Amino acid sequence: MSIILDLGGLGPADVAAGPSALSELMASLHVLAEPEHHPEAAGWTARAAAAGDELRDELSVFAPLWARFRCRLFFPRTVPLAASLDEELAAIAALPVEDFLELVAPGILGSAGLRVPTARELRAGTASAEDYARRCLRRSYARGELARQLVAAPLQLRDRLLAVLRAADTAFFADDWRALRPPLEDHAREVRRRLAVRSPADVLTELLPTAARVGPGERVRLDKLQIDEVRVAPRPLVLVPSARVWPHLTVKREHPSCVVVQYAARGTTPAGELTLRDLHDRLMALTSPARMELCRHLLGEPITTSELATRLGSSEPQVSRALRTLRDAGLVRSTRDGKLVRHRLATDVVQRLGHDVLATVAR
Repeated sequence: MSIILDLGGLGPADVAAGPSALSELMASLHVLAEPEHHPEAAGWTARAAAAGDELRDELSVFAPLWARFRCRLFFPRTVPLAASLDEELAAIAALPVEDFLELVAPGILGSAGLRVPTARELRAGTASAEDYARRCLRRSYARGELARQLVAAPLQLRDRLLAVLRAADTAFFADDWRALRPPLEDHAREVRRRLAVRSPADVLTELLPTAARVGPGERVRLDKLQIDEVRVAPRPLVLVPSARVWPHLTVKREHPSCVVVQYAARGTTPAGELTLRDLHDRLMALTSPARMELCRHLLGEPITTSELATRLGSSEPQVSRALRTLRDAGLVRSTRDGKLVRHRLATDVVQRLGHDVLATVAR
């Protein structure tokens, strides 16, 4: 499964790149809400979790907005990008109520592909609004409560949300952002430099380890457990590097102003990020009892194919085929020593598989 971005018709001037404090705050709040999915951020999570009980309770109320689907409200809607979190929050405060409703309602429902009523249909007391609230409640009690409040009093909900975001900024995000912002800005400058000499499709495939060019034209496949095809032009594309979003990759296409891709900047992700195909190959390589037995013998000292065949009572061609499968999946490393080739289990890769499964699925 994947998302295809069709970048045909976009030139360098149609692609903006830069960090967004609001998007980074959203990514940080997601990590705080689901720490078990982000063991790499355990140190930061522990510090941020020290915020007061009242703030933690309010963050829990709004947590559906920064769950996996990610509310469009927290992503850039204008180019050039806002310079500060205060500027981004002020833009939310200035939104007409209809715009706020249409940005937030899909985030509360929290599922791609489901129809969300328009702002006009979400008036309190209408059948569409009541049906929307029921659908959100079926997803979770928290989503149902947020939907009910959104329909009944959208401006009050907006003010409450802004107060929570400002409180989170004061409690833990502002200090974090002072450290995170400079390297993200350096990264964005490098992206803009590349865009001046390379096509947007080429730059995107360089930025994202699991992205690849596909077919004719300027099409890029993004490896996600989601199926979609997004024609970007005539809208601009906004690339938002993040230090906290890994392992997620987020594509937001809903708003007519721009298409946004939030991704983990290089240096903030573990080495060797897997594609779905890589993960599939590694898991399938370990489903064979014969290859599992082979792995046990490879766990000790480096060993040759003939030595393995003798130990297992198998032919060398059979062992060679099994080794090739494991090696192609990255689970075995082979080194030449003169005329001999010795093999050894890549124990670091096998140890990572549990985390790699979670990271690949979460993307």
